[in-house]
Amino acid sequence: MKKVCACLSVSLGIFLMVFSATAWGARLKDIAAFQGVRSNQLLGYGLVVGLNGTGDGSNTEFTIRSIANMLERMGVHVGSERISQIKLKNVAAVMVTAALPPFARAGNRIDVHISSIGDATNLGGGTLLLTPLKGVDQQVYGLAQGPIVTGGFAASGASGSGVQKNHPTVGIITKGAIVEKEVPLLLDGKKELILTLFNPDFTTAEKVKEVINTSTGGAHAKCLDSGTIKIKVPESFQNSVAEWMASLERMEVVPDTVAKVILNEKTGTVVIGENVRISTVAVAHGNLSIQIKEKLNVSQPLPFAPAPPEGTPPVILPPRTGTGAIVAPGGSTVITPDSSVSVKEEGGALLVVSGGVNLGEVVRALNAIGATPRDLMSILQSIKAAGALQADLEIY
Repeated sequence: MKKVCACLSVSLGIFLMVFSATAWGARLKDIAAFQGVRSNQLLGYGLVVGLNGTGDGSNTEFTIRSIANMLERMGVHVGSERISQIKLKNVAAVMVTAALPPFARAGNRIDVHISSIGDATNLGGGTLLLTPLKGVDQQVYGLAQGPIVTGGFAASGASGSGVQKNHPTVGIITKGAIVEKEVPLLLDGKKELILTLFNPDFTTAEKVKEVINTSTGGAHAKCLDSGTIKIKVPESFQNSVAEWMASLERMEVVPDTVAKVILNEKTGTVVIGENVRISTVAVAHGNLSIQIKEKLNVSQPLPFAPAPPEGTPPVILPPRTGTGAIVAPGGSTVITPDSSVSVKEEGGALLVVSGGVNLGEVVRALNAIGATPRDLMSILQSIKAAGALQADLEIY
């Protein structure tokens, strides 16, 4: 009885493992997004002050004008004849970028990134002055200000040598901007939603539609194309659309992918997709190595040989073809090039690569050839040329 229970437990465990492996799926929120629910890019121009002599040089005219305009707005008059006297070693002009997340409310804080646009060498230790952040409509959606963290440093000596860590001309201010204006986006009252897939695919779109209709118990979803699914909002959820969207995001779908092989010649990386299949082919692969070595043999003149005229260059003879000795004529130095060429070809047996019905069989078949990743690139290209690789081959 104990043996039967043990066998039953093992069988049940194996069944659960297989079931869990086949039932794997990705959440809708990881493979798609609702149309209109997105972030917006913000951009601003500002000044960083408090630098330790690592700011813009005196030739950066736009930084000089920015300092003069700022001082004018603060009640400090700077005449045109005195603008040239402004020193910028402790000031740098920067561009400030940020992403305004969806449904951000006034008063929320967001991160900002600061990048130098002048010839400043280090923004470490600087403070960003109040900078308006505008959207593509030229409306101000946030205000940024605060101390900058670069995560690096740069130091140099008078002779030009120095040391640098990371990238000191780019920094970040965590929660350094305050949202001043909201992007209007109302959900309640919507009668339909548009779901867009990150990787458009007709099979995946059909699966998403089936999962939504099965889970909700109605024909609420409809595929418009390979990357768009239109979803009707039930009347019971039209006053709580956010809850309806949350229930949709948690649904799991097994996405379908195109059979694809990626070859990166620069790094020698080979990536084979899950759906790649290979028809039965015979493959023989051998490396051909050609090595050429050259050296120069110098023959000095015999003792007491008459010296050649002044300025006479060494005599360079063609490569030797025989084994006889070379005697320097007339006391001249003779240089003879000597080349050796060796060719080595590795023997490659003709192996039959059986057709694979899954990724594991394809990998085992290719491993049987015993090729390196770079050899595998040539093999896969040849198999594709033979029409036996049922996949899209992309080379980078």
